[in-house]
Amino acid sequence: MRFCTFTTSMKWKSALIDYKHYLKLERGLSENSITNYELDVIKLIRFLDDNNYKDSPLTISSKTIKEFIYQLAKVVNERSQSRIISGLKSFFNYLIFEDYRADNPLELIESPKIGRKLPDTLSINDIDKLTEAIDLSTLEGERNRAIIETLYGCGLRVSELTSLKLSDLFFDEGFIKVTGKGNKERFVPISELTQKYINIYRKEIRIHLNIQPGHEDTLFLNRRGKQLTRAMIFTIVKRLAEKIGLQKNISPHTFRHSFATHLLENGADLSAIQLMLGHESITTTEIYMHVDRTHLAKVIAEFHPRK
Repeated sequence: MRFCTFTTSMKWKSALIDYKHYLKLERGLSENSITNYELDVIKLIRFLDDNNYKDSPLTISSKTIKEFIYQLAKVVNERSQSRIISGLKSFFNYLIFEDYRADNPLELIESPKIGRKLPDTLSINDIDKLTEAIDLSTLEGERNRAIIETLYGCGLRVSELTSLKLSDLFFDEGFIKVTGKGNKERFVPISELTQKYINIYRKEIRIHLNIQPGHEDTLFLNRRGKQLTRAMIFTIVKRLAEKIGLQKNISPHTFRHSFATHLLENGADLSAIQLMLGHESITTTEIYMHVDRTHLAKVIAEFHPRK
């Protein structure tokens, strides 16, 4: 599917606009994912501009790409290099797909060898301390407690949390509807405890807000009655960690990791965790298998018939 007609003098700006349309319409990626892919290409464009290269998307060679990656390696770590290389491969594969190029200049360029990064996790005691540190005397306190409990209780990504709607809550059935990557929907169980804190926020705090047009169905709102940003959720988590002197570098995603890890440690089936997290591939979920090997040994000892 072509969105415009390019000549051999294709400009980077035009190619990037077209590529973003492709990522959205044909691959169904979220705005956050599209932005990340866009930034990978922008880094290459800036390198070309800074070094007065005149290469277009159609003429850039492997040699120039290698020079870019060489310079990149001086300022970013191996994991970031690997992600950027992957993003650029995707961009040039798109050009091949649309018959604008016959080759991918990154074809023979390998990503740095990196080990699988194990996710940071919080203990149940850590999570209790974080929630206990929330100041419930403020209007935002009840909201923040509901946010933390939802992140941990349902294993949501931060973007899934901020986009959660009142109409996504099916408390009578014990589920919430979550819109994940690529606008894919899934139903996630929600505990009575998490329901309780959301209901307190809804009935005692949210109903008193001056909700702005277009945000009537959004669950978690800022004090101006608009949807919370991802950055605000990060700030809430960081401030709570500082308040209790937590010696871990945590983010909203840490609660998602903890959700999966604690489920696995308590005997949950990996495929069930995969469904709740919304992972397309169970390989992604399998990273949690590496978090606590001692737990797996206990499972064998307890359940294997030849114990």
